[in-house]
Amino acid sequence: MAKTLIYQIFTRLFSNTNTSRSFDGTIEQNGTGKFNDINDAALDRIASMGFTHVWYTGVIRHASTTDYPFITHKANANVVKGRAGSPYAICDYYDVDPDLACDVAHRMDEFKALIERTHKHGLKVIIDFVPNHVARNYHSNVRPAPQIGGSDDCSVAFSPLNNFYYLPGQKFQSPVNDRDKEYVEEPAKVSGNDAFTASPSVNDWYETVKLNYGVDIMNGRRNCFSPQPDTWYKMRDILHYWAEMNIDGFRVDMAEMVPVEFWHWCIAQITMRHPKIIFIAETYDLNQYRNYIGAGFNYLYDKVNFYDTVRSVICGQAPANIIGDIWRRTEGIGQRMLYFLENHDEQRIASDYFAGDPFKALPGVVLTMTMGKGGAMTYFGQELGERGMDHEGFSGVDGRTTIFDYWGIERVQQMVNDHKYDGAKLPEDAKRLDAFYQKIGRLVHDHDAFATGEMYDLMWNQHISVDATKIYAYLRYDAKKRYMIVCNFSDDVVTTSIKIGDDAWKLMGATWNECIVPYDVINERALSASRASIDVIKTTGLPVEVEPHNVLIVRL
Repeated sequence: MAKTLIYQIFTRLFSNTNTSRSFDGTIEQNGTGKFNDINDAALDRIASMGFTHVWYTGVIRHASTTDYPFITHKANANVVKGRAGSPYAICDYYDVDPDLACDVAHRMDEFKALIERTHKHGLKVIIDFVPNHVARNYHSNVRPAPQIGGSDDCSVAFSPLNNFYYLPGQKFQSPVNDRDKEYVEEPAKVSGNDAFTASPSVNDWYETVKLNYGVDIMNGRRNCFSPQPDTWYKMRDILHYWAEMNIDGFRVDMAEMVPVEFWHWCIAQITMRHPKIIFIAETYDLNQYRNYIGAGFNYLYDKVNFYDTVRSVICGQAPANIIGDIWRRTEGIGQRMLYFLENHDEQRIASDYFAGDPFKALPGVVLTMTMGKGGAMTYFGQELGERGMDHEGFSGVDGRTTIFDYWGIERVQQMVNDHKYDGAKLPEDAKRLDAFYQKIGRLVHDHDAFATGEMYDLMWNQHISVDATKIYAYLRYDAKKRYMIVCNFSDDVVTTSIKIGDDAWKLMGATWNECIVPYDVINERALSASRASIDVIKTTGLPVEVEPHNVLIVRL
C-alpha cells in the first residue's frame, strides 16, 4: 500500500509557456495553461517521482474578468480579485473554468479527458470543493434551476430556508470601486469570511458570499438543522455531480467554517455511492481535528501543528527537539494528517520570507514525506526552488505564487520546456533539487515502512550524543524494512553516534544474532566497510555524519 503523496498543480499556471509576464496582464497578454497541455510527458514525470494523486487546483468555474459572452458575461471587476480571479470564488459549481480549455465549447470534455489521462498513468485525481462561500455573481448556466439563493427571502437576515445571509436595508459597498461600473447588491449579503458588514475591507473576502447551512450566526450561532437546510441538499448534489466523473477525492476549502453536522450527513451519503472517494479538510483548529475525522474526513491539513512547527525550526526560530511534539499532539490520529511545506496559500520555501534557499529546507522536506503514516503534499515548482517573488498584479511581492493573476512562472516554464516536461532548460541548482525530490519520493512510494510502518522517536532518553536542538532522529520500520532518519537543521556538520536500544530492536522484531549493514539510502553508500552487530550498535551507538541542512536516511 503506497503512501498517499499528492502533487498539487495550480492548473492555470502549471503548463503556461507564455513568457510575457506583463504586470496585471490579461489572458491575451500573459496566457494560461490548458487541460490539454498536461500531457503524457507531464504525468509520466509526476508518477515517476512517486506521487499517487494529482490535485488540480482551480478547476471549477470561478469569477473572472475575462469575457466569454456565449457562456455568460464577465464578472464586475470590482468584485473580482485580479484579472483571472480567485479559484475560491466559484461562479458555477457545475462548470469548469473556460480559461483552461483549448476549445471552450468542449471544455468539460477536455477536463474528462484529463481525468482519464491521469488515471492511465496510475495517478488519482483530486479537485477542490468550496462549500463555505461563492462568488458574488454566482449564477449557474449549466444547472440553471434551482439557482443557489434563487428562492431566498432577502427581507430577513437569517432563515434556514435561505442559502445566503443578508443585511436588510443595507447596500453592498465594494472596497474597490475604480475597476468597473458600480456593482449593485441590495440588500447586501454577508461576505465569505463571516464579515457581517455591507462595507467589507480589502483584506476581507469581499468578492465572495457566505453560504448558510442553518447556523444563525447573528444569534449565538444557534443551529437550525431540523428540517435540514436547503443548502445541505444543494451541496450534496454538487459533490455527487463531480464524483460521477470519476474524481477520486475532494480537497475541501475551509472545511471548519461549515458545521461538522453537515459533514457527518453529507460524506456518508457520498461515500455510500462512491466508497473509494477521499475527503481532505483544510483545517486550522487543532482542537477540532478529531471532530472532523469523526465526520468522515480521510485527511486533515496539519498546518498549525506540523507546518508551523517545522517552518520555525527550518528558519532557526525554534529548536529541532520540538518536532517530537508534532506526533504527540496527534497521537492516535497521525495517519489522518496531511503534511506539507508549500501550497497555494503559503509562502514558497525559497522566498525571502521563508528559508531563502530551498536546500535549507531539505530536512523539513524529508520529515514531510517520512515522519508519519498520513499523507504528504508537494506544490508544483517546490521541487525546482521556485521563489514566488514576482509582482504579478493583484498579488504583490509576498513570497507566494499568485492565485489571482494570469502569469508565467519562469522556473516552472524551464521544467515544462515546450511541453516536453524534461527540465532540460533548468539551471543546475534546480536540477540538483529536483533530483533530491525524485529520490525521496520514489523511496517513500516504494516501501511500505513509510506508509503503514511504525515510527520510533530516537530523541528521548539520550539516544544521541549531540546537541538535540540541532537534529531530529527517528526510525520507520515494518516487518520487511528498517530505516533510521537523521535530519540536521543546523549550519554545521553534525558528527554523532545514535544508540538504538533494546526496546527499539524488540519493537522492530530484530533478534540478537542479526547483523546490520548501515546503508545511506540517499547517497547510495555503505556507512561502514564491515557489518556491525546489533549489540555493538546498541552499546556504543551508530556513528553518523550529516552535512549542514541535510539528511541521512540509513537502511538497517
